[in-house]
Amino acid sequence: MSVTGGSATAHALLGTAADGPVEPSRFPAREAAERELSKPMYHENDPNLLQRAMNRFWSWVGDLLTSVAGAAPGGTLGLIVILLLVAALVAALWWRLGKPRRTPHRPGSLFDDRPRSAAEHRAAADRHAAKERWNEALQERMRAVVRSLEERTLLAPHPGRTADEAAHEAGRTLPAQATRLRSAAREFDDVTYGGRTTDQQAYRRLRELDLDLEQATPHLSDAAGGTAP
Repeated sequence: MSVTGGSATAHALLGTAADGPVEPSRFPAREAAERELSKPMYHENDPNLLQRAMNRFWSWVGDLLTSVAGAAPGGTLGLIVILLLVAALVAALWWRLGKPRRTPHRPGSLFDDRPRSAAEHRAAADRHAAKERWNEALQERMRAVVRSLEERTLLAPHPGRTADEAAHEAGRTLPAQATRLRSAAREFDDVTYGGRTTDQQAYRRLRELDLDLEQATPHLSDAAGGTAP
């Protein structure tokens, strides 16, 4: 080997060593890594879409509560007190208004298809009241009120009559009780069609109205039949 050839070979080797090992370009390397990590074997235990959404939601809630706790008087303790008060308010509204319905119902007929006497409706109301089923007790007592007025010929029997219609017609015959009759009809509609719940006090008011109507003197000139008996 000549001196010149040996020098060229040594220079080539030294140049290669100085330059270091040949590396792939940065972008092809990243693409190769992404392709490798995209294989299913690396994602078998990953959360699904719903889990990821829930994780993000609870993370958002946690950040929100942290922010509110920092702004609320008393810090975290003050936030807990505020949340308890809100929960108590919601519970009170739920208890008072009852379970809300998705769609409102229009008031329908006061009575069902099987005709019953006022005494039968009162007996049914008393049975429900004894078991503290105030919704059913109020409904039966309202039916007893209207049926009693029909039996006394103060209201003409009218299939399909609503509680509001009965209260309006009876109020003309018994003007002193007109306000209480309209209030009772609203209670009946709220319970029957509005999805609300009633209580013992409301039932007692309607029961007292029923008893008072038994003793009330009608204005016979305005009676449903149009003439006095």
